[in-house]
Amino acid sequence: MHMTVADIEALIEEEKRTTCAECHSAAWAEGLLAGIEPEIIAEAALATALGELGKSGEEEKLLELLDTMRRRVLLGDFLPQQSRH
Repeated sequence: MHMTVADIEALIEEEKRTTCAECHSAAWAEGLLAGIEPEIIAEAALATALGELGKSGEEEKLLELLDTMRRRVLLGDFLPQQSRH
């Protein structure tokens, strides 16, 4: 099977996302073990992420990210999957 440059880049990006999710999950678990409420962990994570992205000075990109995440919340992307009977 021949892979294109785009295929390889997509695989690399997916691996980065997987690694990042694992790191965040570990940090989340550490916070919970320390007795920190999930809402506080979430707020700190979001504030850190937005602050880091904001260092670029590109406010439009921050607003686009927030809009995307809002749409995903409304679509239920972050809710536990419910079985449909």
